[in-house]
Amino acid sequence: MNNLDFTFETSPWEQYAARLEDHDIVSASQILTLLEGESDEIFEDAFRQLEELRAEIDLSDMPRPVITGETGLRLKREAELSGKAQLLKHLEDTDPLRLYLEELASIPVCGDICVLAEELSQANDAGKPNERIREQIVNLSLSRVVEVAGQYTGWGVLLMDLIQEGSLGLWRSTDGFIGRGEDFEQVRDWWIRAYIAWAVVTQARSNGVGQKMRQALEDYRAVDERLLGELGRNPTVEEIAEQLHIQPEAAAIIANTMENIRLMDRVKPAQEPEEAEDPEDQQAVEDTAYFQMRQRIADLLADLSEEDAKLLTLRFGLEGGRPMSPEETGRRLALTPEEVVAKEAAALAKLRRS
Repeated sequence: MNNLDFTFETSPWEQYAARLEDHDIVSASQILTLLEGESDEIFEDAFRQLEELRAEIDLSDMPRPVITGETGLRLKREAELSGKAQLLKHLEDTDPLRLYLEELASIPVCGDICVLAEELSQANDAGKPNERIREQIVNLSLSRVVEVAGQYTGWGVLLMDLIQEGSLGLWRSTDGFIGRGEDFEQVRDWWIRAYIAWAVVTQARSNGVGQKMRQALEDYRAVDERLLGELGRNPTVEEIAEQLHIQPEAAAIIANTMENIRLMDRVKPAQEPEEAEDPEDQQAVEDTAYFQMRQRIADLLADLSEEDAKLLTLRFGLEGGRPMSPEETGRRLALTPEEVVAKEAAALAKLRRS
């Protein structure tokens, strides 16, 4: 078999991330929509990219979850108490959050954080990290973590979890910090917010918010195209909102998201002369970044084992169906999503070497 040079199409997230610049603001809806169906590994890699750019995650256009039961009551109570700064006053004596806050209040803190940050910067710059200074800075800043975490209540993540994630961000802010003109408190707050916001986005992803948002985008586009034909002009956001039975503000968020991530720029498949595809299946194929390489991979499957060939067939939709996510493929083949991703990578690597 001849050696073939595989050129993988970049994913929608990669295309979007390539246009980002330092300190850009990235909406949570864009993150969830673009990474819908991707593996946990790719999802976490996306956060690493945002870290490198010091991008700000904006949650304002992401729908707030409706959570029932005891968890829902707890989340609602935490949001109310955080807003009034009355957590310790109203939490029970044995509440884990109260115990943590009391422990936090008992930690001896001393020193000027600006002076300590300068000492930390000098130590890191000299290649001699000072753990004592790091610990002092962390102890001085833990109350700031609680303050920031309180601003993110109401998004479906318990306050204790938000505090834990923010604490990780705080520690990360001291890791290798070299000021060079940067204000440490601003850097610290960015890392705290970034880790907390990512926890919220991760929770939303596990709740299927990305899938719902993608459906909202598709519904918006369908109504937009229909009204364009009926009216002979581009419909207004208000007209589209009326057809979708949503508020104009919600429709405006969807419209902005569509513009930002360019979901309209999709590859149109050649029409089948014999039998037209079901519109939903056809759209699913158009939506995947793998569409361009389906036929090339199908021609090469003969060199793979039966299991690997079946795995790629399901992942890329080579038998005419829609491409499946790692989770869906795993259910078909009795594999975990992680095993699917690993086997897929190995199989594609084998094809490249053929």
